[in-house]
Amino acid sequence: MKIDILTIFPEMFNDFIGTSIMKRGIQKNIIDINVVNIRNFSRDKHKKADDYPYGGGPGMVMTPQPIYDAYQSIEKIDIKAPCIYLTPQGEHFNQNLAEELSQYPQVIFLCGHYEGVDQRIIDKIVTHEVSLGDYVLTGGELPAMVIIDCLSRLLPGMLGNENSATEDSISSGLLEFPQYTRPYEFLDQKVPEVLLSGNHEEIRKWRRGEALLKTKMRRPDLFNKLNLNKEDRILLSKYNK
Repeated sequence: MKIDILTIFPEMFNDFIGTSIMKRGIQKNIIDINVVNIRNFSRDKHKKADDYPYGGGPGMVMTPQPIYDAYQSIEKIDIKAPCIYLTPQGEHFNQNLAEELSQYPQVIFLCGHYEGVDQRIIDKIVTHEVSLGDYVLTGGELPAMVIIDCLSRLLPGMLGNENSATEDSISSGLLEFPQYTRPYEFLDQKVPEVLLSGNHEEIRKWRRGEALLKTKMRRPDLFNKLNLNKEDRILLSKYNK
């Protein structure tokens, strides 16, 4: 997948693309991340990329010309490549949208700042307006990193275990079951005996039951979307504390 990021703060992505899974994905040619500095395309002698809003009001608005020219400079390997504008006004990002976007060979991100970007840019190049939630951040860079991280996990070869992405919490429609590692006893709490039994079927049932219960208690909105089978109902009754 090719990822292009339009931003006025390209330095924010240095550590992000040079660390951990993202770094390995780039080295393995699974993902290619291209960060474009919008200011480089400004025709203003001071490389300004913002101006006062028409009609008055607080703050500044990102001007359309530098953004459009920066967008035009991107090599388009997919003419239908989605352009994601990160904004509190957008649809809430979730795993379903991540899976949809991960099917494209190229995704473009536009990181806004100040009071946002000129509406004409949104009308001209943006295909998706996306929000991480009902709160306001300084700019779109952090949300872009979150979404790119989520998308990258869905690409074949990015994770050491190919099942990790599909078994992750939320991907299955359930919150994840509790996880344990050594030592066996810590602060007077012991690892559940079923996990030491070696009985893979009983372990599977325990994990499924715990995941169902946790989802029911913490995320009833997700739980209500589940199509429970007979085993699920039995497990819920058994593990309900």
